[in-house]
Amino acid sequence: MAKKNYSQADIRQMAKDENVRFLRLMFTDLFGIIKNVEVPISQLDKLLDNKLMFDGSSIDGFVRIEESDMYLYPDLSTWMVFPWGSEHGKVARIICEVYSSDRKPFVGDPRNNLIRVLEEMKDAGFTDFNIGPEPEFFLLKLDENGKPTTNLNDKGSYFDLAPVDLGENCRRDIVLELENMGFDVEASHHEVAPGQHEIDFKYADALTAADNIQTFKLVVKTVARKYNLHATFMPKPMDGINGSGMHLNMSLFNKDGNAFYDEKGELQLSQNAYWFLGGLLKHARSYTAVCNPIVNSYKRLVPGYEAPVYVAWSGSNRSPLIRVPSSKGLSTRFEVRSVDPAANPYLAIASVLEAGLDGIRNKIEPDDSVDRNIYRMNIEERNEEHITDLPSTLHNALKEYQKDDVMRKALGDHIYQSFLEAKKLEWASYRQEVTQWERDQYLEMF
Repeated sequence: MAKKNYSQADIRQMAKDENVRFLRLMFTDLFGIIKNVEVPISQLDKLLDNKLMFDGSSIDGFVRIEESDMYLYPDLSTWMVFPWGSEHGKVARIICEVYSSDRKPFVGDPRNNLIRVLEEMKDAGFTDFNIGPEPEFFLLKLDENGKPTTNLNDKGSYFDLAPVDLGENCRRDIVLELENMGFDVEASHHEVAPGQHEIDFKYADALTAADNIQTFKLVVKTVARKYNLHATFMPKPMDGINGSGMHLNMSLFNKDGNAFYDEKGELQLSQNAYWFLGGLLKHARSYTAVCNPIVNSYKRLVPGYEAPVYVAWSGSNRSPLIRVPSSKGLSTRFEVRSVDPAANPYLAIASVLEAGLDGIRNKIEPDDSVDRNIYRMNIEERNEEHITDLPSTLHNALKEYQKDDVMRKALGDHIYQSFLEAKKLEWASYRQEVTQWERDQYLEMF
């Protein structure tokens, strides 16, 4: 979905032409949860003049109650009229940047943080960072009270068709709604696990891509409800089957084009590409906390279910963390396969970008590619290839996160510390929970 350069006059005219009656002002909290303030169209001028305020103390990871007054500054390029409406008229959304009461960009806003990192990227001589996400999700049946169950809506598998793929009609409607909203959908299909689906849309610049991921999640959940289904982006909602990932395909550009491409280089990769790759590998264990941010994320990152477990890269096989797809030229890119859809996209993209830029700044050379199936290698073989494991729990990932100053640079002091404190509390809460698995294993034995 290409970025639009709308003026205030354009916004006013489109609101009139589309009979827009309400404005949904969207932003994202620390945990990647979409927040919104809905106002009637009568408040449009106030919004365009950057005069709309809200209480920031009510948003996770933002500010204390004594610092609560905050402003929403609309990014006019994100104007979008939702294709569904009501008898009361249509609803349009605008994604906003959060400003503090002194009219400065709020450092705790994940979107503002990504904008900051992108500016640093430009200062380093690069022009664009493109992201192509591959978000996966499950469709679950609702109970008679409209609550999600753990009953999958089908028993299909990879690329299956109806009637095995019972989510096909729902998925098709999601695609149509996305296209109505300007998305360039490239493919949609049933994934490997029962009830699991993937819809791929065209890459975009990093900020637009993060916005698109958030909009995508909203559309998927909204359409699923029409089919009496619940769409979940939880990484591993059921054991014994594959979890949901959100692979990030990324490419870096400078004034000469794709900075990762060199026709004469090994694998047609440039020196900058290898250094960027070196940074991605060096900091992988620490950005895992950001890209796999919940306790449940680590139930997906286990052997046997196609998710990456080991820090390595390859140009051919899919078992390492990072893959180099065969397309070259302007399409030269890296695919980071560990990221899951519970991640805050603004923070995840900022963390991998900063890791890669650190690789370029410090000329970090990656180890050789690993073109064997790592899952079949024993620990001695992995040690010989300098292959390390990704963290096995959120607790271990946070320990790596705390040791890496590049993550503090990627997120800024405010978000870095707020994220750390929140995730420590999440882990502490999880540790105190006695699960059904433990009862089944130990209650009678001991």
